Amino acid sequence: MTQAAAPLPVIALVGRPNVGKSALFNRIVGQGTAIVSEEAGTTRDRHFALTEWNGRSFYLVDTGGLTMDDRVPMDVEIKKQVVQAIGEADLLLLVLDATVGVHPSDRRILDLLRAADKPWMVVANKVDDPRDPAFYELYNLGGGDPFPVSATNGKGSGDLLDAVIERIPDVPPPDAAVLRVAVIGRPNVGKSSFINRLLGEERLVVSEVAGTTRDAIDTPFRYHGRDLVFVDTAGLRRQARVDEGVEFYSTLRTRRAIESADLCVLLIDGTEKLVDQDLKIAHLAWDAGRGLIVIVNKWDLVEKDDKTAPKYVKEMTEKAPFLEYVPFLFTSAVTGQRVTRVLDVILEVERERLKRVSTSDVNGRLQELVARRQPPQAVGQEVRVNYATQVEVAPPHIVVFGNHPEYVAEHYVRFLHNGFREAFGWTGNPLKITLKRKNEDRRDRDDGRR
Repeated sequence: MTQAAAPLPVIALVGRPNVGKSALFNRIVGQGTAIVSEEAGTTRDRHFALTEWNGRSFYLVDTGGLTMDDRVPMDVEIKKQVVQAIGEADLLLLVLDATVGVHPSDRRILDLLRAADKPWMVVANKVDDPRDPAFYELYNLGGGDPFPVSATNGKGSGDLLDAVIERIPDVPPPDAAVLRVAVIGRPNVGKSSFINRLLGEERLVVSEVAGTTRDAIDTPFRYHGRDLVFVDTAGLRRQARVDEGVEFYSTLRTRRAIESADLCVLLIDGTEKLVDQDLKIAHLAWDAGRGLIVIVNKWDLVEKDDKTAPKYVKEMTEKAPFLEYVPFLFTSAVTGQRVTRVLDVILEVERERLKRVSTSDVNGRLQELVARRQPPQAVGQEVRVNYATQVEVAPPHIVVFGNHPEYVAEHYVRFLHNGFREAFGWTGNPLKITLKRKNEDRRDRDDGRR
């Protein structure tokens, strides 16, 4: 078996309360995601975000402030969460308040880092002038040279990130010889049972207890000469219910599994009413540009007639229109009903994912669509779309050139999208359409995946 794609690295910010971890998190991520306040202990839950620097992507995790006071119940819970963060991380950033110096709590946190045997760095926050000697005592902590930064105004953050990406694993490009399939869904919908039935043996732990699978587990398989790796992931709960450290990191692992996969198989419990969380998980995979198949499991337990399945699909596509382009299968992991059919659909979706349509065919289809409906005209401007070409596969990406891409209405882009879909399919895969000015690639508008 050749090597498949590795998940993206995880970097965790750790430190005592009110040293500026959340402010640094927001500075690196580039948006106000974490809560920032002067009150110590504001961050009790964890936050994570996918971000990138100099072309290298990674997950950044913000953690609660550690006081190491076992007499306070909340502090005990925060410590558990931080210990989990340390266990998950590929690199740890110990954030200290340079205006205070080394606090006794900082040294106790240092003991945790050393015991974890993970790479770590010292970040001296609240340093507006790197020539200020106030943070020099941090050199004695044994974490190498401290990196002076100011999370508030961004000073030093670029140098810090340059050093960070030198220390995290360099994720190799995906191996085209291996098709990675992430099995995703809410807890206890039967993901592990489904994979066991599909592979014909008991490879994964199956339990009636929701959330048995907490790690993303890789299982290699060969079908019709194709190497596949199935990734059984922890279930994604509704965000308001992700209130325990183990659930938080299960969510992070699931997102990492999606990012490193080629296709996602979304399992839904057919015996339960369709919930918004199922649709959110589908959106997560679709927006990440992954192929998608929807499996409605436990179908043997559903009272049904010949209209039940079409009605189910109709209900889902009304709530999430992009699912109109996604294959649906109704299966039972217990009886094996239609389970092996999933393998053929996976290979079919992969073929669609890698399909490249010639420029003459794409452009010919555009001319047919324009002849059917001209783009709406802007006030004082004639709007034309001239030609189109497919520029990428996996997922497919079409660029449409015109004289004023900024004036092409959103509903007309949807019209083009549907027209290309009608002609070329790309079943089970998001189609990205980008509008560009003719002969002027500097000015473009990316309309995203639809």
